[in-house]
Amino acid sequence: MYKTSEKSILVPIGSTPDAMIVIKQSYNLARLTNSKLVLLGVETSHTPFNQKQFDAMVAEARADSGVPVETMIRNGNIYDELTKVADVLNPLFIIMRITEKLSTDKLIGRNAFKMVRQSKHAVITIRGENNREGCKVILLPLDASRESREKVDRAIEIATWFKAEIKIISILEHKSKEEEAKLHVISNQVLKVIKDKGITCSAEIRFGKNIPKMIIEYGHEVQADLIVIMTQEKLHISEIMPWNMGTNAQQLINESDIPVLSFRPRERKDTTIAVTPY
Repeated sequence: MYKTSEKSILVPIGSTPDAMIVIKQSYNLARLTNSKLVLLGVETSHTPFNQKQFDAMVAEARADSGVPVETMIRNGNIYDELTKVADVLNPLFIIMRITEKLSTDKLIGRNAFKMVRQSKHAVITIRGENNREGCKVILLPLDASRESREKVDRAIEIATWFKAEIKIISILEHKSKEEEAKLHVISNQVLKVIKDKGITCSAEIRFGKNIPKMIIEYGHEVQADLIVIMTQEKLHISEIMPWNMGTNAQQLINESDIPVLSFRPRERKDTTIAVTPY
């Protein structure tokens, strides 16, 4: 019986050795948030489940994580089962390893895309294999239209847990004095909000066409451990922003070897704020 009032981090894993990559990435987050780890194994019709390998990974997690580790094993589609379990547990985070590209073409890619886009819970996707322990640098992409306060607040929350610094990056596709000035205003206001919380923060504006690629490259420059973006399942067409779950966000998750935190804004009448509140 699971106590849903307990804080938890849900980690869906396969029974292959590389699953330990994502399990190990969850340790520090679980410790700092005083959460238990719930390791979810799913047996599918096309993927044999290796119980012995799964049990070995669970034993290693219990020995090394320093937090309670619980397990669940389900049968069916991994993303459908993950959604069902997440709705019961209401985890702080879902941490998942992805190796397929997010797309609407292949079955696995389509399910992963749906999970990241529609999940009511924050999802951290991990594609790289050599991630550092902990989180020292958080990368926060900002655009020149409207930005959600929740996104900044989430970055502040994680930076406070890990005693990390925040790097803000804004990319303009075309050189425009008006847009650049607007970005400077946004950056300065967000910088003040973050620094007032006692967090080290800096901001940079760059120009280029391939926004996801440039953000990943900048992430490598500053040795970022996490990129924070927002997803939004339904928007009025006039409210579509570059960092909702559209082409840019999908490409970023597909190509980034830096872990990406994606989350949807809380449901309310206005999920974004204009520049002025900052």
